[in-house]
Amino acid sequence: MEIKIPEVGESVHDALVAKWLKDDGSTVTKDEPLCEIETDKITLELNADASGVLTITIPAGQTVPVGTVIGSIAPGSAIGAQPQAIPPASPAARKLAAEKGVDAATLSGTGKGGRITPEDVMKAAVPGDETGSGPELLVVRSESPVPYTTHHEPPPSNLKPRTRRVAMTPIRRRIAERLLAVRQQTAMLTSFNEADLTRIIALRKGHGEHFREKHGVKLGFMSFFVKACCEGLKEFPAINAAIDGSDIVYHDYCNIGIAIGAEKGLVVPVLRDAERLHFSEIEQQIESFAVKVKENRLAIADLEGGTFSISNGGVYGSLLSTPILNPPQSGVLGMHAIQDRAVVRDGQVVIRPMMYLALSYDHRIVDGREAVGFLKRVKEYVEEPEELFLEG
Repeated sequence: MEIKIPEVGESVHDALVAKWLKDDGSTVTKDEPLCEIETDKITLELNADASGVLTITIPAGQTVPVGTVIGSIAPGSAIGAQPQAIPPASPAARKLAAEKGVDAATLSGTGKGGRITPEDVMKAAVPGDETGSGPELLVVRSESPVPYTTHHEPPPSNLKPRTRRVAMTPIRRRIAERLLAVRQQTAMLTSFNEADLTRIIALRKGHGEHFREKHGVKLGFMSFFVKACCEGLKEFPAINAAIDGSDIVYHDYCNIGIAIGAEKGLVVPVLRDAERLHFSEIEQQIESFAVKVKENRLAIADLEGGTFSISNGGVYGSLLSTPILNPPQSGVLGMHAIQDRAVVRDGQVVIRPMMYLALSYDHRIVDGREAVGFLKRVKEYVEEPEELFLEG
């Protein structure tokens, strides 16, 4: 049985064989992960369609066209191989298991089809030594002082090189190309504002437990901002539009891209028709995207068709940044870290949980008035979310 680079989208023509998860000549079982491939948009995991002996024809590190045969599986088992059950595990789970010293073969997977997840590995991991103890420090006392010298001896010749050269992955190359294109081909500007999240925090605290019990997912901050943006985009449709040649294409729907940081780069899966989604549906889809990213199961279809994007740098501690457009979109909202800050309310200085907001927009079709108005509207919705929450 041949192992080929699959077709993953009309715009994808080649892929990098990033990593083989099994050795050449080893025995594999049906549905067992064999290798990871990377395109300029996503990372995929190829599984065995049958059991047998693996032959690798294209080694890791080579980029080949879609449809290329990169290996094969022959019936039988490797010489001297002992029959054993090989539990399926996501790449993230395998990496974590290696770091924690956990034998994945001993775990019972709770993921789809018995797949081992990172959470399964963490539950099985033995807590590390928290005492911070290390090797004893050997103190050497000298009877005579060591003479001081300013002579600089050359470094030993056996030192390893202090620089490394690594080829860009297809995803990183694509990210670099798109970011450069944004700077060169758009008139990008950014407007800023800040929002008081007191009432959102109170809503999450008061309804969070019931929300989780009812819908099986946590009530996060992102769903409030998605719904607020959908309302704002209805009022300021140019921010939800795109330039196509000499035309402006207006979208009467909100396909909101949610930026998710992955090990190999940023990906932006899309919440389709987000204006029609309930808070629980938004949170469930975002959680599903996060799992897909972690397990390299994100599909090209998940990334296509966005009309506006949201990026939350606050999860990494960013206080303020300028988000960059995701072409052909004309707007992207940047969320940031929540900080308790002194603000004036009714003539009194009080402490409130504040978040800076940033809207980057394409000034070719979005005027400053529209950008400022949209950002102000988002601020108003997240500062008074009760009506938005009840209607959503």
